Amino acid sequence: MTSEFKPTRILLAGTFLSSHVGTRAPIEDLADRLESRGYNVIRTSSIRNGLLRGADVLTTTLRHRSRIDVAVVDLYSGRAFLWAEALGMLLQSVRIPFLYSMHGGALPEFAERQPSRVRQCLARAAAVHAPSRYLSERMKPYLDSAVILPNPLDLDQYPFRQRQHAKPNIIWVRRLHKIYNPALAPAVVSLLATEWPDVTLTMVGRDEHDGSAAETMRVAETHGVASRIRFTGAVARSEVAALLNAADIFLNTSDIDNTPVSVMEAMARGLCVVSTDPGGVPYLVRSGRDGLLAPCGDAPALAGHIDTVLRRPDLAHSLSANARRTVEASDWSAVLPAWERLLHTVFQTRTPSRATQTVTAAS
Repeated sequence: MTSEFKPTRILLAGTFLSSHVGTRAPIEDLADRLESRGYNVIRTSSIRNGLLRGADVLTTTLRHRSRIDVAVVDLYSGRAFLWAEALGMLLQSVRIPFLYSMHGGALPEFAERQPSRVRQCLARAAAVHAPSRYLSERMKPYLDSAVILPNPLDLDQYPFRQRQHAKPNIIWVRRLHKIYNPALAPAVVSLLATEWPDVTLTMVGRDEHDGSAAETMRVAETHGVASRIRFTGAVARSEVAALLNAADIFLNTSDIDNTPVSVMEAMARGLCVVSTDPGGVPYLVRSGRDGLLAPCGDAPALAGHIDTVLRRPDLAHSLSANARRTVEASDWSAVLPAWERLLHTVFQTRTPSRATQTVTAAS
């Protein structure tokens, strides 16, 4: 009986901030999907302040510890690592089996600076999840193995429009933060403006107040292309969809990245993706097949790729079609059952005393 019992009460610990910032983290969609399958999901946390959010994660776990079968903990670098590390210690001490879900293109560099600490942290988990082969390979020195499950999409929500004879209407969708190098986008537009006088750029994303937004506007004004650029700020998901549908080319300028959902969404909708090549991006976008990649920070190379797409309808057509086919493997219909199997596997690692308590509570 014990071996057949399945987890029904799941703690998901991550950033549930979509009500504040408009964009959704993968863990938020996972919570909704698990609930639709009948699981009792405890979510934490929706507090914006990082320090307070970490405290809320720990207190929520303590408060509900007697009714948690298994937990999923998002693991990022930097300050977010601290509360994830502390939560792993807490879950281990109260004998709740859990897995870490690694995210963020900066996590490998963080691990290189603190290898022993990261290795010890990951060893506490019954399993480790990676959303990409890139992150799994980069983190190999710090863990035995990782289960690769991609950040999923509900493709029914992303209607496909085949691009061909692409027009110079470009869209950029990320947070205005230095790791995404938004100031590179107006520099790219300025290089296109002579040959393509009707080129436009829509930049979608909230200002992270690290100086990146001001720098982006300054570059646009310096290069004389400010009138060609629309800054929307943070917008509702439905509005992002409409903006993506109206554009033909998706520009990604990040310097650090893993498997960006924004790029996946653009691929699902059939935009022609032109991107820099940091971290996990080449694992997602095969250059010349699903999109075109350029070195980080290289505005002339990015502009050259866009110019090529605009001049070659055959290339625009193939990039658009191939991008959609690539992300079809990430549909929820395939990924959710795999998540359920992973959660059940982690649950089976619980200690005998914990198993007895769980079965008794569920009886």
